[in-house]
Amino acid sequence: MSDISGKLSLLRNLADRYALDAILLQRVSSVAWATGGASAYVNVARSNAEVSLLITRNNQVLITNNIEETRLEKEERLASQGWDFQITPWYEKGSTIQGLTKGLKLGADDCFPRALDLSGEIAHLRVNLNLEEGQHFRILGQLCAQAMDAAARSVRPGLTEYEIAGLLAGEAEARGLQAIVNLIAVDERIFNFRHPLPTDKKLDRYVMMVLCGRRWGLVCSLTRLVHFGNLPDEIRRKKEAVAHVDAAMITATRPDRTLGQIFTAAQEAYAAVGYPDEWRLHHQGGPAGYEPREYIATPASKDTVIAGQVYAWNPSIAGYKSEDSVLIGEAGFEILSAIPGWPTMKVEVVGQIIERPDILLVD
Repeated sequence: MSDISGKLSLLRNLADRYALDAILLQRVSSVAWATGGASAYVNVARSNAEVSLLITRNNQVLITNNIEETRLEKEERLASQGWDFQITPWYEKGSTIQGLTKGLKLGADDCFPRALDLSGEIAHLRVNLNLEEGQHFRILGQLCAQAMDAAARSVRPGLTEYEIAGLLAGEAEARGLQAIVNLIAVDERIFNFRHPLPTDKKLDRYVMMVLCGRRWGLVCSLTRLVHFGNLPDEIRRKKEAVAHVDAAMITATRPDRTLGQIFTAAQEAYAAVGYPDEWRLHHQGGPAGYEPREYIATPASKDTVIAGQVYAWNPSIAGYKSEDSVLIGEAGFEILSAIPGWPTMKVEVVGQIIERPDILLVD
């Protein structure tokens, strides 16, 4: 309950900063953050929840329809958090929100009529995790790692990308996770596409598997690659180069450093391994939380790293990618999605040895 109160205080402080009467939260990520991880969605492809939260200076209102009411009360236990439930027939929710917000100076976490768009500010609130969220992220990271490991070790030549995606989704769901991002590429598609939606193409020798798994509203990201038979020299060179960039970014992610400074470290690392312009072809990641990336780092980013945040960097060179979710501490870091027993590469950066995932080679 104190966690919920603290987040409501943050939202009320944000409203005061902009001289607003209330803040409306509608995104799945924001609702999960404000309620301690409640699942308030039905269609996982939608960004907006089946619940809207209206926070004023003196009240906290939960607006939903008669379909969702019982589950939210009995399973998500939101009534016990002090929310004032406003239940509407499923066909009238929109008009209820309009009525409750009429005449209010309003801010919102997404586009909403007459409301100030505070999506960026609220993303910055979501990224600063408390101790409970950090512990949940640790559990989530290992569940995602287990799902990836089991799926990757089940892959065989001849499977289609659709079938491989099904393996990964199945292993995730079996552990209570949602695979909200499930990208699969085999063979030349790894070289051609950075965001490869699965297709009916069959695996010959090389597969890349990308998972963003969600639980408690939090999202953990990782990528792993599997190769059958002898590894070509081109892939070997690229995996070693990307591992160096990834290690440089992780090492640079320290409290009080800006994301722009970390990005500079990435650019320098790309240049040092002979791929100076590869960073231009795909984003490099950023802080994670209730979205896979709450915001993306750029060369000009002024946001600073805070201990307790989770970062998911994803450097890549056409044909290879490295990605894990990393919890930043005051004195070091934890790789939350590390897979026990998975092959790794040891990379030395500024006198520190960092282990990054290698390709799983299968004879």
